[in-house]
Formats: sequence, C-alpha cells, structure tokens
Amino acid sequence: MGNKFTIKLLALLLVLVLCTSVLFGCFDIPTIDGTGVSSSTTTFGIGGTTKPTTTTPTTRPTTTSTTSTTTTKPDDWDDYPSDHSDVDNNGLCDDCGIDVIETIDFYNFNDLHGKFEDTDSQPGVDELTTYLENRKGVDEHTVFLSTGDMWQGGTASNGTGGKIITDWMNYLGFDAMALGNHEFDWGQDAIRENVELAEFPILAINIYDNATGKRVDYCEPSVMIERGGAKIGIIGAIGDCYSSISSEMTKGINFKVGSALTSLVKAESDKLREAGADIIVYLIHDGTTYSSINVNDYYDISLSSGGYVDIVFGGHTHSYYITVDSYGVPHLQGGGDNSKGMTHVEVDVNFANGEVKINLKDYIDHYTCSNLKDAPVVQELIDKYWDEIGWMYESLGYNAYYRSSSTISNTVAKLYYEAGVAKWGDKYNIVLAGGSINTRSPYNLYAGDVMYGDLETILPFNNALYLCKIKGSNLKSRFLNNSEYAKYSTITASQVKDNEYYYIVADSWTALYKYAYCETVELYDETTFARDLLAQYIKDGGWSK
Repeated sequence: MGNKFTIKLLALLLVLVLCTSVLFGCFDIPTIDGTGVSSSTTTFGIGGTTKPTTTTPTTRPTTTSTTSTTTTKPDDWDDYPSDHSDVDNNGLCDDCGIDVIETIDFYNFNDLHGKFEDTDSQPGVDELTTYLENRKGVDEHTVFLSTGDMWQGGTASNGTGGKIITDWMNYLGFDAMALGNHEFDWGQDAIRENVELAEFPILAINIYDNATGKRVDYCEPSVMIERGGAKIGIIGAIGDCYSSISSEMTKGINFKVGSALTSLVKAESDKLREAGADIIVYLIHDGTTYSSINVNDYYDISLSSGGYVDIVFGGHTHSYYITVDSYGVPHLQGGGDNSKGMTHVEVDVNFANGEVKINLKDYIDHYTCSNLKDAPVVQELIDKYWDEIGWMYESLGYNAYYRSSSTISNTVAKLYYEAGVAKWGDKYNIVLAGGSINTRSPYNLYAGDVMYGDLETILPFNNALYLCKIKGSNLKSRFLNNSEYAKYSTITASQVKDNEYYYIVADSWTALYKYAYCETVELYDETTFARDLLAQYIKDGGWSK
C-alpha cells in the first residue's frame, strides 16, 4: 500500500513539474528595447537583411500541438509577442504551441472625389461602408488608409468643403490619409479645417513653407500605429502634381519631388525602423497607368532595393492595377471617382522568427459589396449637414436634352464671354472667352430636372473669372488654334495680328497658368464660378427646349 502511494505521489509531482514547464517556459521576459519589440526580431528591410519575395503561406494551423497546451494567445500577448520561437516556421511556438502569427489587412481608398452618396450615375459608399464594418468583425487586425483626392467632386462633399467625407472616415476609424492635389482646390485653409476635424493624421512629408523652409503646419510626415503587437510605420507624400493644382492655391508653398522626396522618405523610414516598425507602408498621391504599368513613372526603386518601403499604395492617375516591382514590393491603385472600389493587402507577421509575408493583394469593388445593406451612417451624415447642403438638391430648372461634356464646356465659354462683356465691355474690346474648362465625372448632363449639386459635381472647381490681356501670337497659339481649350470667339486666327494685344476672359485655372501667357487685368469677383453662370442660364430656361 505504501509503495503504491509513493509511486502515485512521484507521478503526480512529475506531472506538476512538466505542466509548470509548459505553462511558464515561454513567458520568461527577455530584454526588450524601448519599442516593446524584441531587438532580435528580424523583419524585412531592417539592417540590410534580404527582403523575402512574396510567397503564398502554408495553411495556418488551427489545431493544438502535440503538447497539452492551447493555441489561444494569452491576455498579455501584445506586451510580449516575441517571447516565443518558431524555428520550424509552422506558425506555432516551438515550446508552447501558441499561434505566433498576426494577420493584418490593409484597405486603401484613392481618388474618391467626394462620391459619397448614390446617384443615377455614381455609386456612393453605402455598401462599401457595410463591407468594411463587417471586415472589422472578421479580420484579425484592419488598417484603413487613403492616398488622397478624397473631398472634392460630389455634391454633399463639395457643399461641406470635404467635411462630410472626413466625418465618414472618422466613423470608420481611418488610420491615415495622404494629401492629394485636389485637396488644394478650396485653398489651404480648407485643408486646415479638415485636419482639425480629422481623428487621424493627414500626411505629406514633402510640402514645405517657402517662408520658413519647414514642413507646412497642417501635415505630418508619418505616423506609427500598432496592430496585434506589430508596429506599422506609414509615410505619406504628394507626387509632382503642380500642373494639376491652380497656382493661386499653392502660393507660399513648394513640393519636394524627385531625389529630394526620395531622401525624405529614406530618412523617415530609418527613423520608423529605429522606433521598431515591422512594416513600412508608403502612401503616395501619384502613380502609373494600367495600360502601361511602370512604377518608375513615379517611384524611386531604391526605396525598394534598400528595404525602406514594404507596400506602396498610389493614386492620382485614376488607374487600377496591382503589380510587384523587381524587389518584391507591391504597388496598388484602385481607379478613380469611386468607380472601382478600394485595394487590399493581407500581411502575416510571425513574431517568433520575424518573417513578414504578403499573402494577398486584390480589389474590393462595388460589385463585391452590391448585395449588402446600405450603411445608415451615410444618410445620418447627410442629415447632419443638411442645413449646409439641402439647397443644392433643389431643382434649378429643366434640361430638355442630353448635354455632352463638350457642349457643357463650350456653353460655359460663351457664358464667360457674356459675363465679361456685361462687366467690362464698355471699356475693353473683348474678343474671346474660354480656356481649360474641363468637366468631371459623370462629365455629362442628362435630360430632366437639374440640381445645383449636379453642376457642382460636373464643374467642381472654384476658379474665378479674370479679364486678361494677351499678345496676338499667343492668342492664336494658346487659344484659337488650341483644340484642348473650350472657347467662344468673335475673331478668327487670320484676323489676329501677332504683335498687337487683345482682351479675353478666362478663369483663374487658365489665366494664372504661366504657359497661357495671359496678363491679368481685373478680377470679376471672388464668388462667381463656371457652375454659377451655368446654373443661372438653366434657371433662365437656357436648356429647357
């Protein structure tokens, strides 16, 4: 009896020793640097380590190991995620069997252009919002991003100066947004107002104040966020977009582009890596085209070869593409005007051995989400701002026929001429009006009642009118013989004398463009734009027949 009791007691003690070893063997706290991540953790792009090529990971284990432990992460996992080993790279801790991989899903919007609410010609964000909310309940860790041109373009967004879009991004919990060129369409004060409203950082590492020589006060160069113990550095930049911004909106600032931008990004990446970043995401409002994909169009490949950047989300060109450069860095862009949807990258981070794998790169388009319910937040935000935008949904009058983009632009040119003659005709002989009058999505106007919001969407730019003086030779080359300009003229090229000066009317986009060679004489006013002239024209019955 005594011997049996002794044997049982020894067996029990042995079990207790083994269990104690299993339960606590993986939680000895090693030396951790100031970032909270073990300094021995290896991630691609750090210290000259070789970046792994994009691979398809093995199926993540869902069962426990041969030990009696569970794969459930402990409550303090985020504090000590690297206190584990995974030499055999099976996704489980070699000692305790805990799943040592965290999956992070990045979703990026580019060039939304204020297309917030559903219209006859444009899907809004109702179903996409529901999709993203659902993903938060499915994905382990989500990161919501934007590469710019988010505000300008839609009725509700234009009417609120972009604030309704910023509020929507707050609701979803966006993590960062890079500035695009069209964020400047309402001036830098409008950017500051949205920065004040935003609960996420607005990034532009390369926009500098001419007077101070320092980065502008309304943008940050980068931000560091955490997901499941992973540190993610996000750098934002605007591309060489001067030609896509009215010059009066960028007074006092300059963009560092080319090699200067590359140097800024490299220095910021080094800073983020030193702070413990496992992944560097680069948000740049620039890109290539889907018809001829070439990342060198906008991107310095040394950012990839040197391990400074791990994922690149682009914008600006309104193209949709997913490509991987020669160093394994993915580049994605998801179209424009909310016509495609958004881009998505899924990444696995193994905290035990430091490996980072990009599993998936794809689009999430409207078709994918079309069977989902509309998210109520869209209507809630419209209701919130209704006092500001309600009038934009009232009918101006009736349009009897379909009006093409060219018809709209040429009509506006004639309205420029008539407005100019009414104001200045008694002092100046105005011979032409027009310029680069380009409509935006949906570009055309269909038969039926017309709202001011329809015109705000097609002609969103706040370009004021100017009386201008121009030399005859430039009048011919830049206007009369320029097929890209919409114009209304009372003179032909053969009647123009090269060395004489003539008076024309153009909006600020054209009048202040240095290669238009216009000398501004007088401003019409600061509040009358193309859409206002067209709105009055429709009110007066101009297109009713």
